[in-house]
Amino acid sequence: MKYIETLREGERFSEIYLCKSKQVAKTKMGKTYYSLILQDKTGTVDGKIWELSSGIDHFDSLDYIKVDGDVTSFQGALQLNIRRARVASEGEYDPADYLPVSSKDIGQMYQQLLALVKSIKNEKVRTLAERFFVEDADFIRSFKAHSAAKTVHHGFVGGLLEHTLSVARLCDYYCSHYPVLKRDLLIAAALFHDIGKTRELSEFPENDYTDDGQLLGHIVIGTIMLDEKIKTVPGFPERTASELKHCILAHHGEYEFGSPKKPALAEALALNFADNTDAKLQTITELFAGNYGNSGWLGFNRLLDSNVRMTTEL
Repeated sequence: MKYIETLREGERFSEIYLCKSKQVAKTKMGKTYYSLILQDKTGTVDGKIWELSSGIDHFDSLDYIKVDGDVTSFQGALQLNIRRARVASEGEYDPADYLPVSSKDIGQMYQQLLALVKSIKNEKVRTLAERFFVEDADFIRSFKAHSAAKTVHHGFVGGLLEHTLSVARLCDYYCSHYPVLKRDLLIAAALFHDIGKTRELSEFPENDYTDDGQLLGHIVIGTIMLDEKIKTVPGFPERTASELKHCILAHHGEYEFGSPKKPALAEALALNFADNTDAKLQTITELFAGNYGNSGWLGFNRLLDSNVRMTTEL
C-alpha cells in the first residue's frame, strides 16, 4: 500500500483510501465536482473529482474507495486529482491501515496512567479517579480509543490517552518544583481535564463533533461528567469538588480560547500551562513529521500563530 505520507507531486496513484468526507461543490462556471478528504493511518489529503464521468461510481463519506489519478499540489499542499473511483470490496483492504494510531503502546500508557491514579494520597480524590479509570468499563474503552482533537493535535486512536498522560506528567514535575501546588488536586485535575472529549468527538473512523460537542464543548461536558461521578463518592468535600471543576473550566486559560473561567487557583494555572505546552509541542512535532526532508519555512500554523521551520542542526 502507498501511504499518504509517501505521496509526492507528479506521481500517479491507484490506491484504496478511507473517504473521510465528501462534499458536492460547484466551480465558478457552475460545473459540479466532488471535494474529498481521504485518510489512511499516516494522515489525510485533499482530493478533487473534477469530471463526474462514467469512471466515477457512487460512494459516500466513510466508505473505503479505490481511486486512480495524479498527485498534484494547490497552494503548497498536496492534492489528488482523481479520475476513477469506486467503493472497495471487503477483503481488498485492512481497516487497520486507515486509522491513525498512537506510536506509543496504548496498554503501557494506560498502566502508567493508573500508576498516577494510585499515587493520589487523598482517599476521596483517589476514589473519584478510580470511578473513571478503574471501574467504568465503557469510559475506559472510549478513553483509550479516542483522539484528543479532530485535527489539531493528537488526532489519532490513543491520542486522548497520550495527551492526558503527558499533561499529568508535566503537572507531576511542576509539583516537585513548586511547593505551592497541591499535588493530589493537580494530578486529579490533569487526569480529568479532557474527559469530556469522549463525548465531544465521535470515535474513529468518523472522529467528528457530536451534537453535544457542537452545543456544549468538552469543557462543559467534562465538568458535567465529573459532577456526576462526584455524587457517587460519599462524603466528597464540596470545596475540593468546586476546585476540581474550576480546573476543568479554566484549563484553556483565556476566554477567547473557549475557557468559561480564567485560572483562579495555582493548580488551574499549572494545568493550563501543561495543557498548552503539550498541545503546541505535539502540534509542531506532527507538522515536522508531515514535512520530513523540508528544511524551509512550512507556512503559517493557526494554533502556533506563526510561520515555522525546523531548527538548523548544529
